[in-house]
Amino acid sequence: MTGPPSGWELRRLTGRAADLHAEPLPDAPGRAVWVLDATAPAVVLGSTQSEELVDGEAAAAAGIDVARRRSGGGAVLVLPGEMAWVDVILPAGDPLWDDDIARAAHWLGRAWQSALAELGVGSTEVHEGALACGPLGRLVCFAAVGAGEVTVACGDGPRKVVGVSQRRTRAAARFQCAAYRRWDPDPLAQLLRLDPEGRRAIAGAAIGTDRDPAALVDAFLRRLPA
Repeated sequence: MTGPPSGWELRRLTGRAADLHAEPLPDAPGRAVWVLDATAPAVVLGSTQSEELVDGEAAAAAGIDVARRRSGGGAVLVLPGEMAWVDVILPAGDPLWDDDIARAAHWLGRAWQSALAELGVGSTEVHEGALACGPLGRLVCFAAVGAGEVTVACGDGPRKVVGVSQRRTRAAARFQCAAYRRWDPDPLAQLLRLDPEGRRAIAGAAIGTDRDPAALVDAFLRRLPA
């Protein structure tokens, strides 16, 4: 397995999504990258979303946990073995640090873009503008595109391929990154009780990498700035 450049601490964590999201930052964080491996599927809500958005009975029947993260954005469906999930910890004052939240993840998006290119995924772009929020973008993470996230040019327009959310404290920023091997919006649409129009909207908003998630993570680790 590939490791990051010198200066980055690498941790590989396995557990349920709620526990992985609850993993605390150290009191004096340094540069770190956490590769997260969920042991069960989960729908993870953003920090401001209500659990009432999720059909709890359907989630329980399907064996899908309902969890929450402390970073913002819309709901994400965590699928073991089907997605790359990486958290990047950057201490305040680091040369990569930017006080402007809108610019803070640009460097991170470029690292993901380079990793995708290494695996033959081209026609990508790092979003550097304002939040581009589709009709369901505040509900579903992959239905909106924010600063530092990566899109792929498709015939019907750009589609999101790497999602990034962030939580900032005085000590550090925690960037939470996700990319799917295959984008299938139906399970999440069912849990969120979306009508057919809503399902079509999120279906056309994102795309999978069509690459092995472990290979993508390894490529990303190689592309982290030294």
